[in-house]
Amino acid sequence: MRLLAFTVPFGRIFWACAHPGKTIPDIRMTSSDPSRSRLPEPLLAALLALAACVFFSCLSATVKHLSGELHGFVTAFWRNLFGFLFMIPWLWQHGFGSLRTGRFGTYLLRSSISVVSMMCGFTGLAYLPIANATSLSFTAPLFATILAALILKERVRFRRWSATLMGFGGVLVILQPWAESGFGSIGTGETLIIASAFLTATVTIIVKTLSRSESSNAIVTYMVLLATPISLVPALFVWSWPSLAAWPYVVALGLFGTLGHLCWTRAFAMAEASAIVPYDYSRLIFTVLLGMFWFGEVPDSWFWVGSAIIVAAGFYIAQREARLRHQRGTRAAATAATAESAQAGAAPVLPRGAYSKDQDS
Repeated sequence: MRLLAFTVPFGRIFWACAHPGKTIPDIRMTSSDPSRSRLPEPLLAALLALAACVFFSCLSATVKHLSGELHGFVTAFWRNLFGFLFMIPWLWQHGFGSLRTGRFGTYLLRSSISVVSMMCGFTGLAYLPIANATSLSFTAPLFATILAALILKERVRFRRWSATLMGFGGVLVILQPWAESGFGSIGTGETLIIASAFLTATVTIIVKTLSRSESSNAIVTYMVLLATPISLVPALFVWSWPSLAAWPYVVALGLFGTLGHLCWTRAFAMAEASAIVPYDYSRLIFTVLLGMFWFGEVPDSWFWVGSAIIVAAGFYIAQREARLRHQRGTRAAATAATAESAQAGAAPVLPRGAYSKDQDS
């Protein structure tokens, strides 16, 4: 009975991933208290987000394990190929009907940049401890803030600029340019991971522009369909076949990536982004544990200080953006209420939380 009570929540998690958009069935146990079998949706969303972070962390560890045998470009191809194979049932159910688009060029650009970002990240893992690579990858939201201001012309005010600068200060703490070798301590691995984070931020901006006219299913479908052939081209230049012992890990690349993607997407569908995004930072804990027990990597004190600064900055930016989105939605509702009241000849009543002027962003 205890084993059943332990496994039921995880069964509900994976059922939720496999059946997006459907009501999760009530799995009852033979217990005197039926309410014990119920899992609140916010809790399930949190568990899905944590499960996604576990899968993504295992993906990073698997990539690092294979780095001694396969080039990062080749690993990226296998991850995309097996990820595509594992996604076929989902695509068959959701994706193929949304392939009509007038923005194929944008999809191609997005997929190409995503593949380059993946190749940089996978190759960088061969040079760095897995925890350091994960921490540096958290600079993506910092780059996204800068790109949103430059490309999308979003208004970014003092608070978010301060958080962004603080986050990059955390990067410097991890890189320790004040050490004896100075900025010479910033090697190939650090450069590749930071480049991957920048490209990830670029993809985020492209997805924002696509989401204005394209469905989420179309965005996911085109990424899955295009990533495999795009990643094959550079992989051919450094090609080597996995050994027999490496094949289970190669297949696991696609499995971990697909399960992580499905859990993360489902979590966002069940809860607000502001409630889910902070869980992404749990990857730092999981990768530290994997690095210690799998690769014998023990982070130093500077790593923890720098990581704390980066996480705090990224967390603040995510929460601030969520608050601003809520305020914009409230103002839109206030405008609609004012117009409706004006037509009826009544005094306008602002919705709760409406603001009369812009807040500092």
